[in-house]
Amino acid sequence: MLDKIIDLVIEQNLTSKDIIKLGYDALVVKKVVKSIHANEFKRRQAAPGPKITFKAFGKDRRYPITNNFK
Repeated sequence: MLDKIIDLVIEQNLTSKDIIKLGYDALVVKKVVKSIHANEFKRRQAAPGPKITFKAFGKDRRYPITNNFK
């Protein structure tokens, strides 16, 4: 279930509300999405790696660094 939620958030760019409408538990979805956003800074600290999915963590998936993005 966790892998599917992560895929829906990262690869398919769905919002929490969209994922909940698909039948996933609201508390689980909110916790997973919150964890992804809270740990976004770790992505910038890591060395570049190979692209193994459709969206690379470097250039394809970026969140703004400024203005306390949430």
